Amino acid sequence: MARHRNADPFEPFRVGRKLRLKNFDPAEKPFSIGTREADDARLTELAVEIDRLQDLLYANGTAGAPCKLLVVLQGLDTSGKDGTARAVFTHCSPLGVRVSGFRAPSEIERAHDFLWRVHQLVPRAGEIAVFNRSHYEDVLVPVVEGWIDGAERDRRLAQINDFERLLVETGTTVVKCFLHISRDEQKERLQARLDNPAKQWKFHADDLTVRAKWKHYAAAYETALAATSTKHAPWYVIPADSKSHRNLMIASLVAQVLAGMNLVPPAPDYDPKTVQID
Repeated sequence: MARHRNADPFEPFRVGRKLRLKNFDPAEKPFSIGTREADDARLTELAVEIDRLQDLLYANGTAGAPCKLLVVLQGLDTSGKDGTARAVFTHCSPLGVRVSGFRAPSEIERAHDFLWRVHQLVPRAGEIAVFNRSHYEDVLVPVVEGWIDGAERDRRLAQINDFERLLVETGTTVVKCFLHISRDEQKERLQARLDNPAKQWKFHADDLTVRAKWKHYAAAYETALAATSTKHAPWYVIPADSKSHRNLMIASLVAQVLAGMNLVPPAPDYDPKTVQID
């Protein structure tokens, strides 16, 4: 995919009103410094910076400011949602970062609207919430499996936009990352799970069922991402064939978003000069 200089280095990866995933190279490394070692060192620097900024976010939230961050990680099996959450937020205090995973809805969850279980897990004031999969599962799996028709899909997409606008209007910054992996790379990672006794538990027969519907899931993603990439809650396509570069790129994005909040330590509600500790 051709790149050009832009004030925002992530702009070329931001999803517009139309999306064709074939126009994005999953093996691309646009944020690489040059070597794996250099990229890993930069990732460590960014993770430490994210921790510093998260501490300011937490302090402001504790002081009553409605500042929150929601990071959505979506992608096909083995695209690296777990690894991303682990690498990007590895230095952050567990008090300020919460990771939630979304599996098939339970019987109780199915008895409610599809956003019911999601709203309970959005970030509180001063918190970063990371969604490992998300409410987007409900406009992907049911579409590919034929459980809902196009009209219901479109209603859900509109409801997602309304839901995310509600979050933004009440102080949540929303960043959504699609981890874009190639079919060949997924094959290698699935085989690696089978070959490693310590990772075999992560492999499921359903993984192959989903893989067989690769084109259908790609089409469902293209529709869903294009319909819900808004000014207030944009989607970014993250090349994910390289695990280290994937982590580096998302860490760069999260650090940029947090820095853009212009967070400063909240003013104390007392005069420090008048306090004497004996």
